[in-house]
Parts: sequence; structure tokens; C-alpha cells
Amino acid sequence: MSQNDEMHQTESRRFGWILLISTMAITLVVVVVAVRRAVVNPRTDDAEVFANYIGIAPQVDGPIVHLAVRDNQAVHKGELLFEIDDRPYLYALERAQSEQAALEGQIEDLNRQIESQKRGARAAQANVARSAAARDAQNAAVDQAQADLAEAEAQKKRAEADRDYALHNLQRLEPLLVQHYVTTDDVDRARTLLETRSRAVEEAKAHMNQMQAQITGNRAQVEQSNAAITQSVQQQKQAESAVETLAPLSNQRQARAAAVRLAQYNLDNCRVYAPFDAFVTNLTISEGQYAHTGTQVFTLIDARTWWVVADFRETQLRHIAPGDKADVFVMTQEEQRIPGVVESIGYGVTADPSVLGVLGPGLPDVARSLSWVHLATRYIVRIRIVSPPKNGLRVGETAVAVVHPTSTRER
Repeated sequence: MSQNDEMHQTESRRFGWILLISTMAITLVVVVVAVRRAVVNPRTDDAEVFANYIGIAPQVDGPIVHLAVRDNQAVHKGELLFEIDDRPYLYALERAQSEQAALEGQIEDLNRQIESQKRGARAAQANVARSAAARDAQNAAVDQAQADLAEAEAQKKRAEADRDYALHNLQRLEPLLVQHYVTTDDVDRARTLLETRSRAVEEAKAHMNQMQAQITGNRAQVEQSNAAITQSVQQQKQAESAVETLAPLSNQRQARAAAVRLAQYNLDNCRVYAPFDAFVTNLTISEGQYAHTGTQVFTLIDARTWWVVADFRETQLRHIAPGDKADVFVMTQEEQRIPGVVESIGYGVTADPSVLGVLGPGLPDVARSLSWVHLATRYIVRIRIVSPPKNGLRVGETAVAVVHPTSTRER
């Protein structure tokens, strides 16, 4: 072998070693970079697009008379979804309003009666006071009349005594006139005196009768005053009784008002509107379908907020925290990076019975087999989409999630 061939062979071996070492170095760098990216920026292909959704169910029963949406339609908040026949609920509202108006009319009529009775009661109170004063005055008048009657009786007795004296004096003088012991003038004076005293007795009797009549009249007035007082007291009690009658009617006001509000509420619920911007899905009904309270008619997907629900290995969780930025890629738009932010990290999953066994009532059922390969448990990480793409997302889309931890956080 010539010297040139040996030099060429030596150079070839040297180039081979250099190429081998370079390739190994590049491979090592690529592996290190890949491992670092996988550790520093946790990534998972086990992710799906998710959004909140609700089942739309009516709050009243009745046939659907108008269906305003179609399946997979986008709707805005406040947009009409469907209508239920509202006639029964309109009639119920009118009946409740009529019953409420009738109650208010009864209360108004009774209030007028009570007000009238109150005025009568106030007048009765004044009458009680006046009647009591009149009764007291009449009692005093009775006492005075009784005193005057006693004085009239005494005067009558004195007048009778004077008359009897004049009569005896006349009877004594008349025989003496025949014997001329007295004069005719003496007898005439005695007769005149007797007449005067007799008239005085009659006047005294008349005065006594007048006093007795006055006493009777005063006593009748006292009884009348007592009757007026009794009547006034009865009027007061009647007014108080009317106020007590008003209380049960007034207590019904809340119930009647609640019945009107409930009827209005049911009537309003005959028209169902979108509670938020959403997509209609799983619509399998048409107009004429009888809707039942609480029975789902179709589903609304909340289009306001979208998430990606990603499964990360437990060894990756220490590099993830709420608030970290994330990139999301969906299979239908692989080239578009969708920004997101980590919103929460799950705190539990169902235990693997092949590892832990089964926990239940009684004694634990512990697994008796050994697994030589331990797989990392995966926990759900919820990533909120910050800026959904213009052409939208769909619940259940396959996604890839990459989390970018905050650089200032300790790893």
C-alpha cells in the first residue's frame, strides 16, 4: 500500500469519527431540548374542547304553537326559542285579577261603612257626653223637684190647717149671728177667709200635682238619656266589630296579589327566550308537540366561554398552575394556535381498582396481584380559551394542549 493510500484511509477514519461524534452530539442536544420542552412546557394530546350546556325545559305545560329555531342554529341572548299556547294562562291571569279586584271592592265598601260608623261612633261619643250631662242635670232637676214637692206638701198641709181653722171659725160664728152676738160682717169675713183658705189648699194641691208631673217628666228624660247612652255605646261596639271584620279581608290581599303574580309569571313563561348567546343542538321536536314542565325540549351550548379539558400526567402537574398561559391546537384547525390560560387543576380521579382494590362497605377489597409497570395517573386541567377562532369551536373536538409555566415560578 502506498503512502497516499494510507493517508487517504486515515483521513476517512478521522472523518467518520467526527461525523459519528457530531451525530451523537446533535442527537443528544435534540433529546435534551425535547425533554426540556416536555418537562418545562407540559404537553398532552389527550384533550377535548368543552363548553357549558343546559337543557331547555319549559316551566309550564301546553302544546308548542311556534318553534322559532332550528337545529344547530346560533342564537343570541333574549332571542325567542319557542312559544307555548298561552290561552289557559291568560284566562287564569284574568280570573286572578278579577278576584283581586272583587276583594279590593269589598275592602273599599267595608272601609266606607267603617268610616261612616266611625263618624257615627264619634257622634255617639259626643252624644254620650251630652246625654250624661243631661242625665246629671235631669237627676238634679228630679232632686230639686222632689224638694219642691216636699215644700208643696208642707204648704198644702198649712193651707189645709188654715182652711180647717177658717171653717171652724165660721161654724162657731154662724150660731152666734142668730143670737146677735156677732155681726153679719164678722160672719162674711169668716166666710171669705174660708173661701180664701180653700183656694189656697186647691192651689197647693195643684202645685203638688205639677211637681209630681215634673218629677215624672224628669225621670222619663233620665231614662231617655240612659237609652241614648246605651245606643251610643252599641254604635261604638259596632264600629269596633266592623274593624275586626276588615282584618280577614285585608289579610287576603297578599294571597290575591300572589295569585296574580303567579298567573302573570306562568303567562310570561309561555314564551321561552335564550338566556345567553348559544348554539341549539339535539332539536328533535316540531310545532304541536305537547311540552311538559321540567321536561327537556332541546339543548343550548353556551357560546360565551370555551374550555379545553386536558389530561396531564401527575408528574407534570408541578409545572402547571392556574394563570399559566397555554397554546391549544384543534384537529380541525391544526395550523392555528389558539391562546388559552390555565383556569383550574383537578384534585381527584376515581381510584384504579387494579392498584388500590375496591373500597366499600365492610372490609376493603385489596388487589392481590402486583403490577410491575406503574402508569402515572392523569388529572384534568381546565384551560379557558382566551380568543376563540372566528370560525368557532365545537364541543368534543380533539385538541392538543401545551402549557407555558410562568418563568418566575419555582419549578
